[in-house]
Amino acid sequence: MEELLALYAEPQDPEMPVICFDERPCFLIGETVAALPMTTGKVEKEHYAYEKNGSCTLLAAIEPLTGQRLALVRTQRTKKEYAEFCQALVAAWPEAKKIRLVQDNLNTHNASSFYEHLPAEEAFALAQKIEFHYTPKSASWLNMIEIEFSALARECLHRRIATQELLESEVLALVKERAEKQIKINWQFSLKTAREKLNSHYSRVNAENTKYKPT
Repeated sequence: MEELLALYAEPQDPEMPVICFDERPCFLIGETVAALPMTTGKVEKEHYAYEKNGSCTLLAAIEPLTGQRLALVRTQRTKKEYAEFCQALVAAWPEAKKIRLVQDNLNTHNASSFYEHLPAEEAFALAQKIEFHYTPKSASWLNMIEIEFSALARECLHRRIATQELLESEVLALVKERAEKQIKINWQFSLKTAREKLNSHYSRVNAENTKYKPT
């Protein structure tokens, strides 16, 4: 946790951008009964019945200090999709000498995905461009992409969307709009705050950490 918080506190560096990445499952939900359309003074009304049309995956990344974003929609999230996304990530940040990528500990989130789906020289070159930084287990809240996913869910993904093609069209348009507006993330949880708010955990590890406890 502290390693990530120190990383987040660093100033923006185009050559070493800090980018937060994750994948989100999206369930495709269709209507069995047509909704009643919105009319003057009345909201649209959906029938309680629906049909499940499978699922797909949204892969997304954000540079919190600039608001630059990247998103792809795919049928699944295997090592192949991860390697493909990382290639797109490097292409989208051409000035970066190395991308510091914050992500969780999913077993696909490492350089083995590159070597299993790219020729060795391409896999090596891609691995040299990315520096992996992992969130602690059960601490996805430390990854700022989760804030972006919440915004996308409120504005788009919480609705019933029947097909992957329609979901891809709508969510990518929203991501593009948010990127053009350069909507950034103002992260407030610092090392100092962590040591104060979570002091009981710090003190359990080392009693001397009680000195960080606010008075």
